[in-house]
Amino acid sequence: MPEAVIVAMARSPIGRAYKGSLKDMRADDLLVQMVTAALDQVPALDPASLDDIMVGCAQPAGEQGYNLARQTAIGVGLDNVPGTVVQRYCASSVQTTRMALHAIKAGEGHAFVSAGVECVSRYGFGKSDGLENTRNPRYAEAEARSQSRTAAGTAAWTDPRAAGELPDPYIAMGQTAENVAQLKGVSRQRQDEFGVRSQNLAEKAVADGFFDLDITPVTLPDGGVVTRDDCPRAGVALESVSSLKPVFRPDGTVTAANCCPLNDGAAALVVMSDVRARDLGLTPLARILATGVSALSPEIMGLGPTEAMGRALEHAGLTARDLDLVEINEAFAAQVLPVCDDLGLDLDRVNVHGGAIALGHPFGMTGARLTTTLVNGLRHRDGRLGAVTMCAAGGQGMALILERLS
Repeated sequence: MPEAVIVAMARSPIGRAYKGSLKDMRADDLLVQMVTAALDQVPALDPASLDDIMVGCAQPAGEQGYNLARQTAIGVGLDNVPGTVVQRYCASSVQTTRMALHAIKAGEGHAFVSAGVECVSRYGFGKSDGLENTRNPRYAEAEARSQSRTAAGTAAWTDPRAAGELPDPYIAMGQTAENVAQLKGVSRQRQDEFGVRSQNLAEKAVADGFFDLDITPVTLPDGGVVTRDDCPRAGVALESVSSLKPVFRPDGTVTAANCCPLNDGAAALVVMSDVRARDLGLTPLARILATGVSALSPEIMGLGPTEAMGRALEHAGLTARDLDLVEINEAFAAQVLPVCDDLGLDLDRVNVHGGAIALGHPFGMTGARLTTTLVNGLRHRDGRLGAVTMCAAGGQGMALILERLS
């Protein structure tokens, strides 16, 4: 049975939404640059021989609508290559990699682009972009209950299913983080310490030149070039963040310093069968060993990586102790910390170059971005085994296990 390997990677700098360096970039134009950059790394591969371009996007509407993947294929000059858009919220571009893995394992293709993009700056909320009027009134009672609990503040979260009620699938992500913090007893100080850790590690990685390896520059519509992530802050200390007010609940623990910002960005991987890579004389970067996906109440979605990682590790025949590095999406410190606790992850191996709290989280891009950073991190530290994992809105988790090959 053929194996799935990653032979090329390209990820853009991450821009701060609405006011950052990529705010004037359309998602399709940004993605064309990343797909082109990834394909340019494997000149032995005829791009016209790609079996599919699969793009993860959390909000495939407005400028990101109308089959963004097919637009990308045409924009790259590959009219003969099909494209599809996948929506699994924050895990969307892990799902596209999973699809490439499965197609290769099934013998239904040899070369794929797995990509992800999100340009929050371009959403255009309130316009006729397909983002309005999505709420099903069936869940109005659940939404009202969530709002009531939020107003009450301190009541510990309980599973609505236990009371015969529906959970709230439209719950705001920050409210899920507060639910998890209460349920798991994650203190404000511990969250702030983790947020500071993310910023400090990102600052060090920038200074060390790690992100010069990780980032593919983007050319803007005006001809300017962006080479660095917008969001990392230098010199962040616990004292400077401990006075910030909670964002989502008056008596809450989630602040702007211990959760991710809103962002723009894109990333692309070229995923190929080991057979095709060998035929083309390519040296793969990494082998995809296994993936896992799971679900739980959307009201505590941040705990999704725990079961997903467990499933992926089981499929790979590994344990958490076998992993040299882990990239877990830092949607909120409130959810990353209990996931690491539950999985027994050594924090010295987790997000060693900083995470989304510092770098940012363009939803559809994140899976491919984490994969890129993981492979580069393993190469930088001479590690062999690593994992990518994240929670996803709606109450899901996803994970990917890979082995570095070069």
